[in-house]
Amino acid sequence: MGMFLFIGIALISFLVQSVLKSKFTAYSKVPLSVSMTGADIAKKMLNDNGIYDVKVVPHEGTLSDHYNPETKTVALSRDVFYGNSVASAAVAAHECGHAVQHATAYSMLTMRSTLVPAVSFASRYVQFIILGGIIFFNSFPALIWVGIALYAITTLFTFVTLPVEINASSRAMSWLSNAGITDVRTHDKAFDALKWAAYTYVVAALGSLATLVYYILMATGGRRSD
Repeated sequence: MGMFLFIGIALISFLVQSVLKSKFTAYSKVPLSVSMTGADIAKKMLNDNGIYDVKVVPHEGTLSDHYNPETKTVALSRDVFYGNSVASAAVAAHECGHAVQHATAYSMLTMRSTLVPAVSFASRYVQFIILGGIIFFNSFPALIWVGIALYAITTLFTFVTLPVEINASSRAMSWLSNAGITDVRTHDKAFDALKWAAYTYVVAALGSLATLVYYILMATGGRRSD
């Protein structure tokens, strides 16, 4: 049963990623009504929100765009940084949405940032600990629960990420409309691009939860079989 669940989630994840890439490819070809690149849009959104200490820089890779709160940098992939399209506007505004969250101490972003050190530690060791827990289950049954606890932290992180991403997209869409960057021709397309990007986080969270439940069932099943 667990295997079928994982296969199903993997297929859904592949489908969402495929649709997302298709959407961004299509919307990258739809020009904006204003002559602004993604970099221009990012700088304007930051300034409109009273943020002047965040840099906007080009970044290698496709769909590699992100905001780094430690360096206060909005890194945009080159297609977004230099592009004048619905896709570049949506991505640039979304990443600046994270910068606005940071500047306004948005509670869920603060919570996610607080979890980062624990998640970094858990991600590095959890698989080894769970494997050791399986191997030494009879002699040291507590070990697998240590692994499960660590994996639960990473699962919590994926669920805390959901409202952070959705809120950043909401801020982006509201600003794009109010600033006149998008119009009746392009606004829905920008929303559609960000919607499919959000779906990737939903699938990741559900996949992590399914794995956590599987580990718990495996541990309790092993205990009952003793």
